Parts: sequence; C-alpha cells; structure tokens
Amino acid sequence: QVQMVESGGGLVQPGGSLRLSCAASRSISSLYVMGWYRQGPGKQRELVANVINNGPTNYADSVKGRFTISRDSAKNTVYLQMNSLKPEDTAVYYCKLRDVITSKEYWGQGTQVTVSS
Repeated sequence: QVQMVESGGGLVQPGGSLRLSCAASRSISSLYVMGWYRQGPGKQRELVANVINNGPTNYADSVKGRFTISRDSAKNTVYLQMNSLKPEDTAVYYCKLRDVITSKEYWGQGTQVTVSS
C-alpha cells in the first residue's frame, strides 16, 4: 500500500499564491503519473494537472499559465504551485498517484484551498 500525504492548503486572497505538496510513502514502478485533482462545492472532481515520471505535463485549461506542477523523484513528491488564485479555484485538492504498470491508484486525503477576500 502507498500512502499519499498532502499539505499546503489554506485561505488566501484573490490574486495570491499557494504551494501544495504531496508525498508518497514509497516509490513504485518505473512508469507512473502523479497529479492533482480538485472538487469544488457542488461540482464533480476534475483534473487540475498531472506529470508523467519522465517529464511531460498536462493542465486543465482553467489553470494554464497560473499553476505549475513539478516533481521530486528522489522524494516521491509532487508539488502544485498556484499563482493568481481566483475565487473559482476554491475546492478540496487531492493528489493521485497512478501506477501505469499495475493500474493501481492511490489518493491523498485532500486539502482545502479557499480563495476569498
């Protein structure tokens, strides 16, 4: 079993920044995808950004140019730098690790991000 531990959420004013972190308890196979999803009030969970272990990234259109996903393979950690935050970014943010070889998925517990003045 792989545990995913998230941190970094909180309350921020519009236009502000936050950095989320998610650490996996151990490394997995050689091919995996780590990503961030979010679920706003009354909305379905949606992909925010993900990164494949060899580097390619993918972003939702709503966050392109504002959010940056990165990873530290040595620490089994993925980060989400969120800039120019908007009230509509308010959501619970979840990280997910997917092992492409086994198709197993591991989710974090979620961290609340609230953008409000």
